Amino acid sequence: MSKRRTISGRTVVITGAASGIGRALAQRLSAHSCPVVIADVDEVGLKETETSLPGPVLTRVLDVRDAADQRAFADEVADWAPQPLGAVFNNAGVAVASNVLDAVPEDDQWLWDINFHGVVNGTRAFLPILAKQDEGVIVNTSSVFGLVGMPSQSAYCSAKFAVRGFTDALRQELRGTGVSAVNVHPGGINTNIVRNARFRKDPEGRGRNQTQMADEFAAITLTQPAKAAEIIHRGVEAGKARILVGPDAYVFDALARIAPTHYYDVIGFAQTRLRGRARARAAR
Repeated sequence: MSKRRTISGRTVVITGAASGIGRALAQRLSAHSCPVVIADVDEVGLKETETSLPGPVLTRVLDVRDAADQRAFADEVADWAPQPLGAVFNNAGVAVASNVLDAVPEDDQWLWDINFHGVVNGTRAFLPILAKQDEGVIVNTSSVFGLVGMPSQSAYCSAKFAVRGFTDALRQELRGTGVSAVNVHPGGINTNIVRNARFRKDPEGRGRNQTQMADEFAAITLTQPAKAAEIIHRGVEAGKARILVGPDAYVFDALARIAPTHYYDVIGFAQTRLRGRARARAAR
């Protein structure tokens, strides 16, 4: 039986808050009476998020790769928070598209340091605060690519699988306490992650540039950031340990269970159909 949690009205921390899901979470939770702490490396985007929030906000330019700065950030939050800390959303993430054969090690390391080690750093920085108050939740953003492996996404998948395993292990460690850990698995969300990715060449060999790949991704995404934020907020308060975001997330999850070695046959076919429909709409 899931144990309901209340985070509305409590202080929340959100990394990757300059855009996308992070910004939408900040806006939704601020509207639900949460004092909001937002962090990102993108100072301009972070300021835009700050100005859109109706309630109390603490803004911090932060590189989640820096473990020491994450700990200093947690101390700042503890001093500032007008309400007990309800949730920490380790949400910052980046993308790289490359085949394993052509991978640039520095690009993969950059992604792992943000997508996985950034989550670990944030968890380790804020967990002592939650443990001391014996209340609250760590919410870590994995992905549907943390449920299945996808071509040209080896770095991203490996980091998101790692987030999933780390968070699941943490959840078991926290059994019997007032603190919990949640994995979030978004499907296709209409964000700028592809536009901001490290790009060398089209991994599928179709000659697309980064803008074309980003446009194609946007055309097949099924969920807007505001809807994703609503699903995550409701899922956390419902006491879920794993939150699937978007209809495609449920499809990925089911396929990973039903056809664990053949799921890409179905996914590849579906992606081709969606791309075809998007091209047809664009041609009208």
